[in-house]
Amino acid sequence: MPTMQPPRIIVSGGGTGGHIFPAIAIANAIKALHPDAVILFVGAKGRMEMEKVPAAGYDIEGLWISGLQRKLTPQNLAFPFKVISSLLKARKIIKSFKPDIAIGVGGYASGPLLKAAGSMGVATMIQEQNSFPGITNKMLAQKADRICVAYDNMDRWFPKEKITKTGNPVRRKMVDISGKREMAINHFGLDPTKKTVFCMGGSLGARTINHSVAAMLQQFGENNVQLIWQTGKLYHEQALKDVSTFAEGLCVKDFIYEMDLAYAAADVIVSRAGAMSISELCLIGKPAILVPLPSAAEDHQTKNAQALVDENAAILVPDSTCRETLAQEMMALLADQDKQQQLGQNILKMAMPEADAQIAKLAIEIIQNKHS
Repeated sequence: MPTMQPPRIIVSGGGTGGHIFPAIAIANAIKALHPDAVILFVGAKGRMEMEKVPAAGYDIEGLWISGLQRKLTPQNLAFPFKVISSLLKARKIIKSFKPDIAIGVGGYASGPLLKAAGSMGVATMIQEQNSFPGITNKMLAQKADRICVAYDNMDRWFPKEKITKTGNPVRRKMVDISGKREMAINHFGLDPTKKTVFCMGGSLGARTINHSVAAMLQQFGENNVQLIWQTGKLYHEQALKDVSTFAEGLCVKDFIYEMDLAYAAADVIVSRAGAMSISELCLIGKPAILVPLPSAAEDHQTKNAQALVDENAAILVPDSTCRETLAQEMMALLADQDKQQQLGQNILKMAMPEADAQIAKLAIEIIQNKHS
């Protein structure tokens, strides 16, 4: 690699873990290539990146920005002022930090930051996680030097010559499940001879999954199947009551930090179809039932899930019929060893394990080309 000044890089985006963790994975991969790289994050004030990014060891600046609500609200009236304020602050950050490149991973802050960077002659790069891009990335695409995507056919929205299919960067520890089944079964207090389902409920968005699982608890016992159930904080108390009348084999947690162990223990996984969840599922290669969140922007979760279903790599259960059909689909899959194997093999074929390293290399190449 030709000698160059330590690269100065801004990584922007956040709002949810689905944006923050890939951003941190990209920063870590850049550091692995260039330990002397100087990296600054730019997020949205009051959002979870302001806490998660410093915990990962990086500096972060916050912009006063939020999403546009779908109905008329007082927050919407403040939106134009937030955009102007954020653009001005973004310009100030860029002038002071002098980045070689700005990388946007989606989320509220990436819009103003990359818009300002592009207008000030700084190279920009977008990482689009979904099979259906958000409004911000569609707007930023025309000026971007490079667009990293996780799905095929993204030239429907982005200039074809700028696209590189890299996959989505995931947290390596999450998907490192090799040889961990025994440890995982012990960790959750389960029986190694029984089939295990991991249901990823979670925040408000997973209410349907939680209610569907609660309605089928008796069937787990009747079919000799164990359950690891991540409920999210809001449903946790109710879930503990739901399982209290049943025998062992039902492990209920509000949040699971040891995701690698939950994945390692599972024979079948039930999950929403967020881009990052799907990227993790592809890497672990386990059969999955996906219940897309219908309120996700532009229904992108259904499109994410459908991309897997088209390759016979997952089963899709619509949110609207989940309570009636999840139990049936789950028990049928658990009884069909061939189908489990087929789904597991096909989803593994869609994995792109080097996404973070590939995105980091592209960013460094863009910087080198600018300086050559």
